[in-house]
Amino acid sequence: MVSRVLCKGACLLVLFSGGVLAREIIDMTGRTVNIPDHIERVFGSAPPLNVLLQSVAPERMIGLSFKIAEPARKYYSTHLQSLPVIGGAFGFGKSMNPETVLALKPDLALAWQPPTLDRSKTEEAFERIGIPVAFLTLDTLADWPGALRFTGKLLGHEADAEAKAQYIEEAVAKLRTRVGQMPEDRRPRVYYAEGADGLASDCHRSLHTEAIELAGGYNVYRCEPKDHKGLERIGIEQILAFDPEIVIVQDRSALSAIRRDPRWQGVRAVKTNRVHAVPRWPHNWLDRPPSFMRALGAQWLANLFYPERYPFDVKRETRDFYHLFFGVTLSDAEIDDLLNH
Repeated sequence: MVSRVLCKGACLLVLFSGGVLAREIIDMTGRTVNIPDHIERVFGSAPPLNVLLQSVAPERMIGLSFKIAEPARKYYSTHLQSLPVIGGAFGFGKSMNPETVLALKPDLALAWQPPTLDRSKTEEAFERIGIPVAFLTLDTLADWPGALRFTGKLLGHEADAEAKAQYIEEAVAKLRTRVGQMPEDRRPRVYYAEGADGLASDCHRSLHTEAIELAGGYNVYRCEPKDHKGLERIGIEQILAFDPEIVIVQDRSALSAIRRDPRWQGVRAVKTNRVHAVPRWPHNWLDRPPSFMRALGAQWLANLFYPERYPFDVKRETRDFYHLFFGVTLSDAEIDDLLNH
């Protein structure tokens, strides 16, 4: 027997099937999904969803998409550190095995729907094992307040999620007001150095480089991304031709490579010592995975690009951000270590 009743915010679908109560929701892509009334076990099927759940409802997580790096462990609860690494539908790290996910008995799976990917394969994988899946939109930083509110309401953490959503909205508004309207010819020329040698990058229209544009920088690699993965190889001759004033290094291991490699010494940013590595624990402030960390990382960049126009007390802001999003209180020494390793 199926009975529908009206309720505030969404229509509740009551299913009597072995006495299981369920509800009907609309996910962020407009799909109708029938989910259990009480959700205790959630699987985030992509790295950004791991970051989201770690912040909103870590106690509901049943597995991780990627292994926790040793320097990041302090930011994870004992429960999270004990979870198995079961991969994800896509993204860096290993691919999930649907049967492994099923064995962990999730009530619900969350999935990310990048604009360049067909969601049908993800839908089919979870349909095959009988797990409901809700898709979230997480492509830009402006998507994250909605994703936080959606997840917070879904899992009963509305007030906490709302505070985080408001922080991001305020950060984006501040960036747009102070540096967002800078004309192109007045923006610093920025090269985003990825990979162990710094010879990979992403287009200025890629979700992986959004923080550079938000911070008022001019990403010298002007193009449309080929796919959501990015990491397009760039020759050193091209970087010299780009003539970047600033190099932002995504992977700190590339920082020493850039400083040692004689080919890089002709790059203006290297000659003027304007090469900066992105803080990365427990998650990179800009990218890989793209997450709400961009709200902090874009402000850090804006201060690098425009120190007078965008004053930024990095220690205070970092301490406040980590307390809000991860529930940890960092000492000055811990912040120094975070910024320099």
